[in-house]
Amino acid sequence: MELNTRNRLMLFPKLNKLIIVIFAIAFVAVGLYGYRLFNYIFEENVKSPGSITIPYDASFEQVLDSLRKMDILENEKAFKWVANKKDYPAFIKPGKYIFDKGMNSNSLVNMLKAGNQKPITITFNNLRFMEDLAGKVSKYIEPDSAELIAYLDSASIMEQYGFDKPSFHAMFIPNSYEMYWTTTPEQFVSRMHAEYNRFWNAKRLAEADSLGLTPVQVITLASIVQEETIKPDEKPIVAGLYLNRIHKGMLLQADPTVKFALGDFGIKRILTRHLEIDSPYNTYKFAGLPPGPINFPEVSSIEAVLHADNNKYLYMCAREDFSGYHNFARTLAQHNANAAKYRNALNENKIFE
Repeated sequence: MELNTRNRLMLFPKLNKLIIVIFAIAFVAVGLYGYRLFNYIFEENVKSPGSITIPYDASFEQVLDSLRKMDILENEKAFKWVANKKDYPAFIKPGKYIFDKGMNSNSLVNMLKAGNQKPITITFNNLRFMEDLAGKVSKYIEPDSAELIAYLDSASIMEQYGFDKPSFHAMFIPNSYEMYWTTTPEQFVSRMHAEYNRFWNAKRLAEADSLGLTPVQVITLASIVQEETIKPDEKPIVAGLYLNRIHKGMLLQADPTVKFALGDFGIKRILTRHLEIDSPYNTYKFAGLPPGPINFPEVSSIEAVLHADNNKYLYMCAREDFSGYHNFARTLAQHNANAAKYRNALNENKIFE
């Protein structure tokens, strides 16, 4: 029996070797395939760090096209293989996604499928009108400016947050805020309201109350201060001057409010005809503060009002050297002298309008 078995093995030596070779090749092939799959899944696959924005209702091909345009992937085939295995094409989520060096196909697909966006820093300042705000913010988030302004112009939305059209400006305090690209108009306004409430803490509310002003009135005055001077060190002085006029019941006679009423901040010289406009923002006609801010004042301007300089000034006039600074005066006679110097400078420089 043992002899017969040995004889059969000896009879088919080539067949035995062939079987061994086939098994060896198969083993190597399986190993190579496994190694290839491992690399597909876990090998770094970010060629160029960057970001893409995936719109609502995007297709998988659109995602791939965005990745190609930004030259993100080292191995698109590997990314597609992992994406299909994880069924990502059926779960595409909109947003802005950032890809860093070291990320592999597995982590890329996991991030996209989970909708793990990177927050975007939205910064706005130096804005005057609500349309300006909508245009600025729409550059960072998915809704366009038309959709944003339609929401921001809604009287019911203003009322929901305790404002009216003139005072609604006050709710949007310029700063840098982290949001997602998919932020909706509703979410943006809600966030701004939360930031407004956070800004007006107990300390600031007490400071406003000590001035006899509401938060909206503080911001309204701050918006005038911001238009009156570009010099940070002058802001508390200008704020103190206007507070003096308010407490004395005087007309503010602030040129920027007239420009706002006219809708033209390009005017360099306020003329008598400009002062004839019948608007609650014409502080040459109507006493007290206008019904709302004339821009979105920065935090530094708001703080300048809350910590206004304790001075006796009632008048101000731009310096004749066009330095951006002002001459301040306690009496009308002093002011008239300063105003005459400035008018002469305007005439000499042929600035008539």
